[in-house]
Amino acid sequence: MEILIIFLGLLLDRLTKIWALSSLKENDGVILIKDIFKLEYLENRGAAFGILQNKLVLLALVTLIVVAGMIYYIIKYKPKSKFLRISFAMIISGALGNLYDRLFYRYVVDFILVHYKSVYYFPTFNIADSLVVVGTLILAISIVKDEI
Repeated sequence: MEILIIFLGLLLDRLTKIWALSSLKENDGVILIKDIFKLEYLENRGAAFGILQNKLVLLALVTLIVVAGMIYYIIKYKPKSKFLRISFAMIISGALGNLYDRLFYRYVVDFILVHYKSVYYFPTFNIADSLVVVGTLILAISIVKDEI
């Protein structure tokens, strides 16, 4: 199950980023819901919320260490919790998706923009970021519910 989640997450992330590169890079984006939701190309050379700008090697190393640690944990302890396995698979998938970008483009392709008019803009993100966030939320819930 974990391999399937990782594969499908990576596939969805790659396909959407390829689409963003080919369709959004040279224009002003696509408004889906006026003043709320837009698809707009952005090259992120940092981590979440734009922190650690231009720290490619550090970000790649941290990603590799975290992914290796999660894979080691799954293999060694074979957790019975479905939520834990799903959360790890989602986090691994998202981390590898953004790592791919960092290694091949030297930046991460972001394109999902959520905002409220011009008052508030949430940082632009992508499918890989969503996988990491949702996976982390599932992990936190499973820890709180003591299901690990």
